[in-house]
Amino acid sequence: MASTLAGQHALVSGGGRGIGRAITAALHHAGVRVSIIGRNGTILQQVLDAGEADRAATVDVTDEAAMVRALAELSAEKPFDIVVANAGAVETAPFRKSDAALFRRMVEINLVGTVNSFRPALPAMLERGSGRLIAIASTAGHRGYPYVSAYVAAKHAVVGLVRSLALETARSGVTVNAICPGYTDTDMVAGSIATITGKTGVTAQDALAQLVKDNPQGRLITPEEVAASVLNLCQPESRGITGQSLLINGGEF
Repeated sequence: MASTLAGQHALVSGGGRGIGRAITAALHHAGVRVSIIGRNGTILQQVLDAGEADRAATVDVTDEAAMVRALAELSAEKPFDIVVANAGAVETAPFRKSDAALFRRMVEINLVGTVNSFRPALPAMLERGSGRLIAIASTAGHRGYPYVSAYVAAKHAVVGLVRSLALETARSGVTVNAICPGYTDTDMVAGSIATITGKTGVTAQDALAQLVKDNPQGRLITPEEVAASVLNLCQPESRGITGQSLLINGGEF
């Protein structure tokens, strides 16, 4: 697997922690030159120091102009062959307490952040006739969950973006796909567990059980499982896979 991707250049947004770091490490191990972006420069530097990425830029994915500049600088020597739009966030609240500002925040980070990751890289991919655009969405892009309506709406939008862009690029050699993990063992989920325990008084174990109750395997997905799917979509043999949203959820429906 490594030899087929060696020498390619990948961008991973939110590449400093959780799923993003697992993807970064997996791509780097496969011989890919990896550039990472995120808002926390200290965390990005830790990934560089660990030898898991080649370059980094501190940038907010919701800032279109800053993203254009950062991606142009990172790809100046070699255009991106792979872009993984992983950066995202979730805020919890019942719908009656979810104002328009909350919805805008969720759309900005989850949807617009994906757009700002894809658009600067796409022209060079189209010119070469090859490329991989991969959005890390969520099972929330396929179904509803209570108390996260804004997040669910934004992730549904990401899946819709992938399906539409895949049709636009279907004959170009560029593929566009989404990976939709269920609850994954990351800092974000740890934060959700802390929120549940703080608001309800249940134990962390009981809070975790609430999160995984819809997963027939009864467990959290690992970041490495998501990373393995990214590697698979990057293979030459996966050129016929586009416009798809791959669920990694232990059989949850």
